[in-house]
Amino acid sequence: MKAKRRTTTDNGDTGEDLVLATSISNGEDLAPIVRLAFEMGRPEALLQQLKTVVKKKEVEIEELCKSHYEEFIQAVDELRGVLVDAEELKSELSSDNLKLQEVGTTLLVKVDELLEFYSVKQNVIETIKMCKNCLQVLDLCAKFNGHITDDQFYPALKTVDLIEKNLPTVPVKTLRVVIEKRIPVIKSHIEKKLNSQVNEWLVQIRSSAKNIGQTAIGLAATARQRDEEMLEHQRKSEEHCGPGDFEYSLDIEDINEDGAVKIDLTPLYHASHINKCLGLQEQFHDYYYDNRRLQLSSDLQLSSAQPFVESYQSFLAQIAGHFIVEDRVLRSSGGLSGTEQVETMWETAVAKMTSVLEEQFRHMDSATHLLLVKDYVTLFGAALRQYGYEVAPLFEAMDSSRDKYHQLLFAECKEQIVSIISNDTYEQMVMKKDTDYENHVLSFHLQTTDITPAFPYIAPFSAMVPDACRIVRSFIKGSADFLSHGGHSNFFDVVKRYLDKILIDVLNEALLNAIHSGSIGVSQAMQLAANIAFLELACDFFIRHAAQLCGVPIRSVERPQASLTAKVVLKTSRDAAYIALLSLVNSKLDEFMALTENINWITEEIPENGNEYINEVLIYLETLMSTAQQILPSDALYKVGSGALEHISDSIVSAFLSDSVKRFNVNIVTGFNSDLRVLESFADERFHTTGLSEIYKDGSFRECLLEARQLINLLLSNQPENFMNPVIRERNYSALDYKKVATICDKFKDSPDGLFGSLSNRSNKQNARKKSMDVLKKRLKDFN
Repeated sequence: MKAKRRTTTDNGDTGEDLVLATSISNGEDLAPIVRLAFEMGRPEALLQQLKTVVKKKEVEIEELCKSHYEEFIQAVDELRGVLVDAEELKSELSSDNLKLQEVGTTLLVKVDELLEFYSVKQNVIETIKMCKNCLQVLDLCAKFNGHITDDQFYPALKTVDLIEKNLPTVPVKTLRVVIEKRIPVIKSHIEKKLNSQVNEWLVQIRSSAKNIGQTAIGLAATARQRDEEMLEHQRKSEEHCGPGDFEYSLDIEDINEDGAVKIDLTPLYHASHINKCLGLQEQFHDYYYDNRRLQLSSDLQLSSAQPFVESYQSFLAQIAGHFIVEDRVLRSSGGLSGTEQVETMWETAVAKMTSVLEEQFRHMDSATHLLLVKDYVTLFGAALRQYGYEVAPLFEAMDSSRDKYHQLLFAECKEQIVSIISNDTYEQMVMKKDTDYENHVLSFHLQTTDITPAFPYIAPFSAMVPDACRIVRSFIKGSADFLSHGGHSNFFDVVKRYLDKILIDVLNEALLNAIHSGSIGVSQAMQLAANIAFLELACDFFIRHAAQLCGVPIRSVERPQASLTAKVVLKTSRDAAYIALLSLVNSKLDEFMALTENINWITEEIPENGNEYINEVLIYLETLMSTAQQILPSDALYKVGSGALEHISDSIVSAFLSDSVKRFNVNIVTGFNSDLRVLESFADERFHTTGLSEIYKDGSFRECLLEARQLINLLLSNQPENFMNPVIRERNYSALDYKKVATICDKFKDSPDGLFGSLSNRSNKQNARKKSMDVLKKRLKDFN
């Protein structure tokens, strides 16, 4: 009955119960249904439905059990049999388990040991790895120590970088901390060692700077000599070739001048690179610049223990070496030294050197010393100009000392010239061999002919001439050497001006002092005049020599307008020498002519061979003209001869005009006539033998005696009154003066005084001459 009710109830299930039952039967997920029931707020309904499904399933189970009861009992029996078997199996399993436990215990012990060993192995592997890391760092440390020991700072620094890179892998904190603390100390040590090496290099490079500078200056001197030889070769080629035919040659020498200056900058490069790696590049640059500036400041200080003329080469070479090193550092160190810093140091050095040179030049008293210093300064400038340094201020300082140098040179040359003139023997030079002739004559173009004379050769000048020429030549060279190589391309005009100055103010002045000194005789004055003539000739050599040293073509100075002013001045001095010579000759002649005071002017006898004084005069004139012919040029010889004879003529006329002569007679006039004939014969002979007749064809020495001759002719004339005839006077007595003739005629007594002389010795001819003389005297009185 209950079953029927359940069926009825079951038959009364709602649709929702069927859905739920179907879902459960199918094994579907009831989560959506549960979620929906809760969302709709009807969980009780769902619970009721689930209970209904459970009841339904219980009914089904119960019915199933009723229908299979026997089978179920049989199954239970079988299950009991299985349970017995299971117990047996359990017993066997328990036995086997005990046995397995016994075996497993040993294995577990082994497994535990194995696990322990595995753990140890892992620890060992980790330890080995840690040791390897530590060993790697320690190896780097050892490697670093080796580099430090060998002063290999760059590899040491790279090793430190590797240590820093590998340091995080070091597992030992203590080791890592120690190394971390040591790295800054290590870098500081490297920095100090580098600074120490740089300091050593600075000391070494300073000690080497002088040698570097001397080498560079020596190369500059070699280059200058090579240029001078090339210019000299070119000049000679131009002189020997015609216009348009010049020959030029190019000599190429493979000279690595920069390579000849050996400078080892390796330590500096090394230190600069390592400081760059240390991040201390700017500090190192400042450190280097400060030290080099201090070194330069020390180099620019002159040593008081040594005179400047002995230390200037070392002084300049040291500075040159300093800046050559700086140039090399500037060009090859990659920014270690800046252009502005080098220029600042150079400007400081130039200012100091200029000040030192100007100060030293002011106190120098030797032209040679000044020239040596200037020459070395120009070589210094030439050497550093090759490295790009501005040396113009130094050359300007040299130019400012130009006048001081030439003043010293003038003083030295003046002392030498005055010495050679005062010590000159005024004797003609005797040259025994051709080398003497070449040294004393050809060297200064003093030869008057291109034909080499026979030896021994007696030169027309004394030793003073070649000695003075050597002094002037050395002056030219000294002047040209000072003015050359100073940045001036054309300094010939300056050399020429100074050459004129020394010839005029020194040489010519010394010659004039000698001329007017009053301590020279006729032979000395004659030799001096001849010397001046040859010095005048040497002026052409001087101007050509100056042009040659200045690199000026010789042909450009051979024009008349290019000649020296001194040549004209020397010609004037030569004329002054001739005047002094003639004055001395006249003074000497006056000594001989003074013998006329001993003449008996009213002698009763005619002197047979003339008057005695004439012999002395002839001997002196012979000596004078012979010497003058050997020494003096033709024009001077003519001046000396004509001047002496004119003075004799004037002296004869003056003798008649002398107040000591009150009266004279015809006998003394006849004696003077004989004297004049001897003099005229001598004059004609000398005029021809000296060759002057070929030069002065319209003149003669006889004309120099014209006044005395016309006076004697007038006094011996039979008709002296013809003197008043203008035509006759112009033809026969043009050299006579009215007043002189009147004075002399007043003293003239036609016949000598003697016992009965006026009665016994007078002839008609004498009477006529006396009357004519009286007429002349009267007419002269009337004329006056």
